[in-house]
Amino acid sequence: MKKDSVGFDAFSALDIRVGTIIKADEFVAARKPAFKLWVDFGEEVGILKSSAQITAFYSLENLKGQQVMGVVNFEPKQIGNFMSEFLLLGIYHGEGVVLIAPNMPCKNGEKLG
Repeated sequence: MKKDSVGFDAFSALDIRVGTIIKADEFVAARKPAFKLWVDFGEEVGILKSSAQITAFYSLENLKGQQVMGVVNFEPKQIGNFMSEFLLLGIYHGEGVVLIAPNMPCKNGEKLG
């Protein structure tokens, strides 16, 4: 079902940037299988962390160095014993989540839009 329309101002309030995963660990305290991720969003934003339920299609070994997209201006959210500092963007696909990423290398911190 399509959601209600929003104005461009609502979209432009989101700070969506590209970053590179520099560290990934298992999130053993999570209720559902998840990873803890540390992503470098460039000089202006820095390194932020988030939890992600992406274990269906990704392993710890193939995440490091991968570029991703994230919303970096949401308020931090406590998830179990871990503070999530950004929202990792992905698409629900079948049994899991597919990460949204640029299709060519981009500089960390570059903005969507």
